[in-house]
Amino acid sequence: MTPFDPTARPAEPFADAKRRLAGAVQDARAEILELSHRIHAHPERAFEEHEAAGWVAEAVARHGFEVEHPAGSLSTAVRGRLRGRRAGSLEGSDGTGPRIGILAEYDALPGLGHGCGHNTMAASGVGAAIALASVADELAGEIVFLGCPAEEFGSGKQVMLDDGLFEGIDAALLFHPGDRTEVGCELLASEDVDVTFRGLQAHAASEPWAGRNALDALVILFSSIGLWRQQLPQHARVHGIVLEGGTAANIIPDRAVARFMIRSAEQEYFGQMHERFRNLVTAAALATDTQGETVFSGGSSTMKNNVTLVERFRKNLGAYGWTDRPYDRGHIGSSDMGNVSQHLPTIHPTLAICDEGVPGHSTAFRDAAAEPEADEVTLLAATLVAQTAYELFAEPGLPEAAWREFRATGG
Repeated sequence: MTPFDPTARPAEPFADAKRRLAGAVQDARAEILELSHRIHAHPERAFEEHEAAGWVAEAVARHGFEVEHPAGSLSTAVRGRLRGRRAGSLEGSDGTGPRIGILAEYDALPGLGHGCGHNTMAASGVGAAIALASVADELAGEIVFLGCPAEEFGSGKQVMLDDGLFEGIDAALLFHPGDRTEVGCELLASEDVDVTFRGLQAHAASEPWAGRNALDALVILFSSIGLWRQQLPQHARVHGIVLEGGTAANIIPDRAVARFMIRSAEQEYFGQMHERFRNLVTAAALATDTQGETVFSGGSSTMKNNVTLVERFRKNLGAYGWTDRPYDRGHIGSSDMGNVSQHLPTIHPTLAICDEGVPGHSTAFRDAAAEPEADEVTLLAATLVAQTAYELFAEPGLPEAAWREFRATGG
């Protein structure tokens, strides 16, 4: 992994301003990295990120942002806004300059902690906001910091979209840590599926015939899904865990609960997956004389990359000696950042914080997210996001070019 040299000459255009942004990130280095490590040490699940949300809200408020916390209907969502002092001098989408969204995530994985490195995403988003605040005198438009809860489960950004928190924003920028550097992003559309089977309790030894075994239904469902995978196309995924399977070995379980995720690289294929999944649940219930309930929630969309912005980020990255690789279609996950990308120009680049081959959502990746290498990447990501945002503020026509591409590709 190439070391990050913050003194390297940034890419044109606006290299001098970008150098000052890099310097502002370095000036706030201790604050940014302390936040990353504090969030890492105090992991909170989706929709429960009360400490992390409070910490990021306090951080951006210290640097001049007008902060709403909670923002919208989610108690752990944050919005901070800071108007550029030159508002009105640069024509943008609303006549007063563009509104650029700097995003952060901070939820952790149940039982694992920050195995997806969201602590680095929170800290880098705050760092980019701090850097942009330092040059607000030069900006026409508005910096909009959005602290986004519940990426791992529940699609918090979709709730924020529904709440209008992205209204009027001209671009959304968010980095993601990984084991490889890929500026372009592809995402599988995904949905959460909760399944509950209900049967009838009975003594498992003396009169098992009097019961109806909800756990048997769940076992049949998992077996059916395993067979279904043979016919799934390469771009589709189904996986799940058992949440509840009974209370004692000598009691026929009258309730069994599981949570699944279904994923596809093709948004339209979800209709077929829905129907098939419901049929599998119905078949398992019929086979065991139980009742099955299926609840779909938390949909995340596929990603609409904005190449106009991707190329700007890539050029800024290259100035620090980093290069990215072509996106690996076999190494793909899901994020509600895809939902944002369906509404406005969006990028979601990945920067490597560890050696290639360290799997995400693992203890190894969790540990890597608090190592010195991850710290340097957090600062690099803050710098690159701030520099790319600066171009959107300072270059006449760039936001409009991003919007033209967005609309031309069906947005």
